[in-house]
Amino acid sequence: MSRRTTVSRRATAAVAVAALLGAASCAVGPEPRAPVGAVAAASPAAASAGPGTPTGTPAAAPVVPARAPDTLRFTAKTLDGTTFSAAGLAGKPVVLWFWAPWCATCASQAWTVAEIAPKYRDTVPIVGIAGLGDQQAMKEFVTEFDLGGTPQLDDRAGVLWRRFEVVEQSTFLIIDRNGRVVHQGFLDGESLSRRVAALAG
Repeated sequence: MSRRTTVSRRATAAVAVAALLGAASCAVGPEPRAPVGAVAAASPAAASAGPGTPTGTPAAAPVVPARAPDTLRFTAKTLDGTTFSAAGLAGKPVVLWFWAPWCATCASQAWTVAEIAPKYRDTVPIVGIAGLGDQQAMKEFVTEFDLGGTPQLDDRAGVLWRRFEVVEQSTFLIIDRNGRVVHQGFLDGESLSRRVAALAG
């Protein structure tokens, strides 16, 4: 092979290599697309984040309602005819107050109930359960002592009184947040206020 032929082939090869390098360095185009399935490989935190949630921030856990204990599995009508379900109070301490409209002791305690019930409505609900009287007298009692801001159940038939084995008025029945009865009996105004404050704390 002649020297001229060898030089010519080397020159041709050099030109070809230069052309390839130039094409690679000048190529401009869109970013390469991620392969199918790349999204599934993202971190669990990123995948669970909702719109507007920073990557790595755990999503808020759903609120699960408390399971109603046996003591709060009852429904009744209030004195104004509204359906009341005690199961909605699950997870909170609850005070059930059994009263009668003609009871002088109940009347003396009504002032305390009317005073503290609104304050602890969201933390320690107080529910009145009226019995041993007629409905009109019960409604007048609620109006006289300004008890309309708290649920007052109409138990003229004595269903709830028998359920909780209440045999006299006035009786306070205190249920803790786990559904256990921790007190059943008489409480004066001062004792009631002290117990409710402790439960709320």
